[in-house]
Amino acid sequence: MSVFRGIDHDELERGARAQPALEEKRKATRSGVLGTGTLACRRCDAPIDPGTSPKLLTELLACPFCHARGPVCDFLSLATPTRPARVVVRVALPIR
Repeated sequence: MSVFRGIDHDELERGARAQPALEEKRKATRSGVLGTGTLACRRCDAPIDPGTSPKLLTELLACPFCHARGPVCDFLSLATPTRPARVVVRVALPIR
């Protein structure tokens, strides 16, 4: 007795893959924006003004109130809700 009675196995090739029922095409876009966050002191929670030039996560910052020092990543918070002193966090490729 055959379990596959009535199924024609000759139509299927060995190792052939099934085709997707739906194919979704997306346009490749690169914004570079990782998210928005807040720059604030980790000790006193005072907002930090990053200035107008972009900063690396490893650059040193200092709090103007309690004078705590550390890399930008120590002052950056991506938690919600962001406070009024928002910054845009971007990912960029290094310049060669």
